[in-house]
Amino acid sequence: MNAVIIGSGNIATHLAKTLYTAGHTISQVYSRTLANAQALANVVNSDCINDLSKILLDADLYILSVSDSAIPEITNNLNKNIKGIIVHTSGATDMNILDEFENYGVVYPPQSINKDIDTDLNLIPFAIEANTFKNEEMLLQLIKTIASKSFYCNSNQRLALHLSAVIANNFSNALFQISKDILDNANLDFELLKPIILETAIKVQNHLPETTQTGPARRADYNIIDKHLQFLSQFPEESKIYQILTDFIIKRYHK
Repeated sequence: MNAVIIGSGNIATHLAKTLYTAGHTISQVYSRTLANAQALANVVNSDCINDLSKILLDADLYILSVSDSAIPEITNNLNKNIKGIIVHTSGATDMNILDEFENYGVVYPPQSINKDIDTDLNLIPFAIEANTFKNEEMLLQLIKTIASKSFYCNSNQRLALHLSAVIANNFSNALFQISKDILDNANLDFELLKPIILETAIKVQNHLPETTQTGPARRADYNIIDKHLQFLSQFPEESKIYQILTDFIIKRYHK
């Protein structure tokens, strides 16, 4: 299988490297910035380009891995005579943005990936969707060569997956920052929380979140909750977040 990589960022880099390591050919790497395309192309023994009109038309797969906002512009400027399967890697962009092409789909990893950090794609469940059953089968079998947990997922399911990933990953990280700010204000080190953060992450690997919920809201301990809210009076925005999450937990477990 030979592929063209359109993009040189985090997901593009990991997919290109992993496909190449698995024995697939990376024919071209495109980036608006030629130096970025060159850097990735050097790693996967590929040609680099920064002109969409120079993209080959006979590859088997075209991976469009750019920011969501850049997908429409790139798509509009790609040659519509591409016969291979063209896919984007977005969790929130509808597959049909590619419907001017004959064969198209989505390969979405619900994972925060950094191109400078080693990541085993075989541990990530890629969501696969395509415009035909044949293309879906081809994509699934291909991606399973590098990510064995890959699965079929329609656009609505993918959006739900992306939203859930944002809540579980991005929102939890924002809560870590709030915790750090509170500790910093009290001249305490964020390192003190790392054991409990790790313990929570480990628990959810083997148990449902609803069975591992603890804390004053889970117990409906209003005395402690009031003390927390009094303390948070110096942090108005954080206090609102605490109150919303506390109310959610109480309503869920104390109907």
